[in-house]
Amino acid sequence: MAWLSLLAMIVALAAPSHLAAQGAEVREYRLDASASALNARVSFFGLSSKTARFPRIEGQVAIAPGAPEAARIRVTIDARTIEAPDETTLRRLRGEKFFWVERYPAIRFIGRSLTMRSPTQGTVAGELTARGVTRPQTLDVTFASDPRTTSGPITFTGTMEIDRRDYGMRAYQLIVGNTVRIGLEARMVPR
Repeated sequence: MAWLSLLAMIVALAAPSHLAAQGAEVREYRLDASASALNARVSFFGLSSKTARFPRIEGQVAIAPGAPEAARIRVTIDARTIEAPDETTLRRLRGEKFFWVERYPAIRFIGRSLTMRSPTQGTVAGELTARGVTRPQTLDVTFASDPRTTSGPITFTGTMEIDRRDYGMRAYQLIVGNTVRIGLEARMVPR
């Protein structure tokens, strides 16, 4: 359930002026929501898992090909649109013990740097905000091709694990696991 709040924060991109000040060519992208998906999975009774989906996400990325470490990513998730496998779970996720969507309708992730471990794998360091709580988090990403040399659309998958308790989601701890695994499939297109 904390996993939903993590999702709602998807990529918050700082103004590309930071990159331009370094003299690097800045490429700006926007999330193609029709070709992207975000979900969160949590263990249930320690025997199985439940997965929620966030169908409404938007985001932007600014990246300088020669300076991926200065990449800026901003993702916003509309928590109110969360989908769950059954009505009881959906009602609980939207309620005040979990995402409390009436009070906190958005989840945000702001990526402040991209560290490449290989031409297609890296880590985005940033902050996730859910239920009004902001915590540092990292998103492990795998690109379809090297984002430093790609001039067209950029596709990637990302994974993140969070502890739902860090975001004030402490209900049903004997039933619902504390670790939330977030999965993102994204297609970014030039702006």
